[in-house]
Amino acid sequence: MTLSDAVAGAVAALRRRPADILPFYLLGAAIPAIVRVLPFLGIAVAVVYLELSGRLDAALADLEPGALEPPDSEADPAAFDAWAEEVVPLAEQLFPLEVQLLAAAVALGSIVLAVVLYGAVSAGQLSACYGRLRDDRGLAVGLAGAERFWLRFVGLYLLEIGAWIAVGAIGIAGAALIGGALAAATGTGAAAALVALPALLAAAVAFAAIRAVFAFAPAAVVVDDAGVVGSLSATVGFLRRHPIAAGFYYVLAVGSTVALSALTSVFVVLEVPSIGALLTALVALPFLDLLKVGLYGGPTGRLSPPSAPERSFRRRVADGLRRGWAELGSFVRATPLLHAFVVAAAVGTFWAGWELADPLVGTTETSIAARLEGHVPPTAAVEFFGNNWTVAYTTAFGGLALAVPAFVALAFNGLVMGVTARLEVELAELAAFVLPHGLLEVPAILVAGALGLWLGAIGWRGLRGRASRREVVDALERAFWVVVGLGIVLAVAGFVEGFVSPYYYEPFL
Repeated sequence: MTLSDAVAGAVAALRRRPADILPFYLLGAAIPAIVRVLPFLGIAVAVVYLELSGRLDAALADLEPGALEPPDSEADPAAFDAWAEEVVPLAEQLFPLEVQLLAAAVALGSIVLAVVLYGAVSAGQLSACYGRLRDDRGLAVGLAGAERFWLRFVGLYLLEIGAWIAVGAIGIAGAALIGGALAAATGTGAAAALVALPALLAAAVAFAAIRAVFAFAPAAVVVDDAGVVGSLSATVGFLRRHPIAAGFYYVLAVGSTVALSALTSVFVVLEVPSIGALLTALVALPFLDLLKVGLYGGPTGRLSPPSAPERSFRRRVADGLRRGWAELGSFVRATPLLHAFVVAAAVGTFWAGWELADPLVGTTETSIAARLEGHVPPTAAVEFFGNNWTVAYTTAFGGLALAVPAFVALAFNGLVMGVTARLEVELAELAAFVLPHGLLEVPAILVAGALGLWLGAIGWRGLRGRASRREVVDALERAFWVVVGLGIVLAVAGFVEGFVSPYYYEPFL
């Protein structure tokens, strides 16, 4: 397979049936939503402990109105220092040794869970790409690959991290020893400083070499069914036999990373950072993975990429939006009891947030008017859409982890909305702002939560052997199209929130 064939195959595989690949990349973007369940659980346990031990009541009893709002450290450093001294006893009350140990355990557990999840999802992503490049059903191959290869991917991640740590430690130790010897011999630190630049260059070369080998190792695992060590050996052989193909991938990967970083920086300046994350998750990562698998597996003769779609890109996008809208309506109509439960959970957690915020009334406050200062409708509308759609698909696909992350996301959003409403200085103004876009945005987020719970039930049935792999794959593909439908709703809601919600009620104030 030539370089042009590999690029064409990657583009065709991504364009022809995106729903057969992208669910794994949406699942990858949802990993932080899954991992954050542990910190939320830790916070809940800590709050219960502090409440039962009486520390929480004691800390809140000492609070005075405005006590949690720090003064400007630059305008009045003395007042800020005084405020910090008053906060220290409060921190000691809320963070005893038991809570600190709990925080350490939660941090360690979160790291382990993240590594395992990234290994499993990455195995699914590469396997789905391999399946599409063989013109098979990508999601089915991806699910099988996640089950088969996840431990090998975890091993590769840990081995690469270990190699980086070893190279860094050796470089620092070597530079310190040589620099110290030169400083002792010359009696000046100037010679030692000269060692730093070559050491940094050598470390950069070593890091680049490590990344170059490990970049193709996952493809070797999937294509050759190789183990951790075997995949590294196979990668070295591939680099030796096909240096031009490997170099092409490296240049494109680095160039894409630099371009996306620059583009994301522009988006940040424009205050629409979520768009950069969407482009990375839905375009850049799947294309680079397809290209990597195509370049590595092409010489084996096992690939038969799908042909380019006959319909135009514009027509395919229009057809995809229509299917997403249809699947959204079909899912809502098919799961009324599930949606009723989600609505009840949202209302209940909103009320809980309202009640929990009661002790903070008078000590801190929020203001929708202050949050809307500097509001720029076009960029705000795009960011509202990007952020809300990200919340929707991470809630939905995160729910595949036995529904827990989806329920936690619903509960968290309900609590935050309840707390925000309780502490709002002008509640009527907040309600007036939320009403126009909330009529679309809130139901869309609730549907995303219901979709996450539905996927969690499918995942639980699959784990117990009560749902076939095909049923799980069909559920993932359906969830993708429902998320597309939610994107349509949230795009309209974002436009309303950017251009209508902040302004329509002002003449009536």
